[in-house]
Amino acid sequence: MVVKKWFQCQMWKLLLVNTLSCGLEVCMAAGTVYIPPLLLQAGMEERYMTMMLAVTPVLGLIFIPMIGSASDSWRGRFGRRTPFIWILSLGVLLGLQIIPQARRLTLLISPQHPHWVQAGMQAAAVCLVEFCAQACLTLLLALLSDLFPGEEENRKAFSVNSLMTSLGGCLGFLLPSVDWSQVPIAVYLGGQEAFVYTLLTLLFFGCLLSTTCIKEEAGVRGERKILVHPPLKSLGSRCCPFPFLLRPRCLRDVLCRRASEALSMLHHLYAVCIHVPQVIWRLFVAEVCSWMALMSVMLFFADFMGEGLYQGVPGADPESQERKHYDEGVRMASLALFLQCAVSVLCSTLMDRWVALLGAKVVYTSGVALLLLATTVMSVTDSVMMVTVMAAVTGYTLCVLQVLPYTLLCLYHSDRKIFFKSSRPRPLERTESNDPTLAKPVPSCGPPAKHQAVGLIPHVAEPSVESPHLSLLVAGGDRAEADSTQVSNRGMGFDMAILEGAYLLSQLLPAMCLGSIVQLTNSVRAYMACACCFSLLALLFARRVVYSHTDLQC
Repeated sequence: MVVKKWFQCQMWKLLLVNTLSCGLEVCMAAGTVYIPPLLLQAGMEERYMTMMLAVTPVLGLIFIPMIGSASDSWRGRFGRRTPFIWILSLGVLLGLQIIPQARRLTLLISPQHPHWVQAGMQAAAVCLVEFCAQACLTLLLALLSDLFPGEEENRKAFSVNSLMTSLGGCLGFLLPSVDWSQVPIAVYLGGQEAFVYTLLTLLFFGCLLSTTCIKEEAGVRGERKILVHPPLKSLGSRCCPFPFLLRPRCLRDVLCRRASEALSMLHHLYAVCIHVPQVIWRLFVAEVCSWMALMSVMLFFADFMGEGLYQGVPGADPESQERKHYDEGVRMASLALFLQCAVSVLCSTLMDRWVALLGAKVVYTSGVALLLLATTVMSVTDSVMMVTVMAAVTGYTLCVLQVLPYTLLCLYHSDRKIFFKSSRPRPLERTESNDPTLAKPVPSCGPPAKHQAVGLIPHVAEPSVESPHLSLLVAGGDRAEADSTQVSNRGMGFDMAILEGAYLLSQLLPAMCLGSIVQLTNSVRAYMACACCFSLLALLFARRVVYSHTDLQC
């Protein structure tokens, strides 16, 4: 009877934590649809709009590890992670309110209503929502690892997390696809976007309230460190998680320590990266090209549909026919991305069978080839139905990229002396750890969750990697004294972080250059044409990936 009650308590706790992850994923998925159109409607040029999408990954790479380190060190009656999750969630709520009301707020601040004020306000709100949501999702993964430290319950926890975020992604893409403009409350609130963001706010606030029922055991079950850097020592009884709340002397000490840690981390990462095995570099390059192609489709698909296929104008008057056509294209794009997410989830249930039947090489190359076909068709066709179908089938590619690279990484680590024989690891690389789960590979592992407003694939995540961003510090910050010739001592954490780096890099490059290309060509079809070129590169590099022992001869 006691065991049954304990199991029920654990299941409720698991569902409550993952409810917030689901709510965050809904907000981020809806943002993928609405952010480019809203920035364009505010008067921002195409090239600056795409560059804005590169800000959040950069901020995440810099500050999320610092937030994770502060949460590791924090001790309080509300637990280690919960205070940070609440603060970041408040940032999400604030941004969700500013984004649809930027025009009205601009009128209050500046009666002349310059477009740059509205565009700047919306851009800042977008960065606030995306950054806070990403950091909060990372801490939720850490919280799951704290609450469910056992290997079996950890696997179950991350599986439920991935399933809930998948559902959140589907719902986030589905909401903007519905025409809410004729609903009376939508008219009262100010239109389609304002109504959707109000729904998102209410939904996310309800999910946030669920965390008040979670009693985090501060520092008891959560002693497994995500970061290996030493915790901050404050002048008081406990360290403060937010440096701006410290006294001047303590603030100076904190900033100096953080700067020293950041420089040390960069030095370690550089030293380790130049000695990465060839098989991982091949996989990394193929991953970067594949994700660049897919992200070029997903990030700018709404603008492509609204301007390219529906001949709409995002900056036109809200009551004009051009603006209505653009809004209709955005809704259709949202529906297509929902179908992509649903196809990805369905394919994930069959991925193991396909790999066992056809082999990893056939499955991976077929996914990239299908992406090349889809982007080629979308570049030349004017059929909305055909583009929607092509967008939906890229869900198969999304599933492949979420699963196969990490399966191959597990294969490499299962026989390190063979696959890593050309590498020359340094003592800086991760070898042994206080946490045994970080040091030994798991035969059957899955990808760490990518919370980037895409449908997540239900999988069994490796418990050794709680966060894709924090794993960079986990792997690079520990000086092992082992022999540099012992290839078998390579850590799984850092190699997974390399693949996560490919995913983040794939968002930065298209965001920095595609807007300028679109302005030069004066056509949003350049988005799909560039995605087609990236897909071709990905297909070429995919042929160089090592899928088995026989490929080592190539």
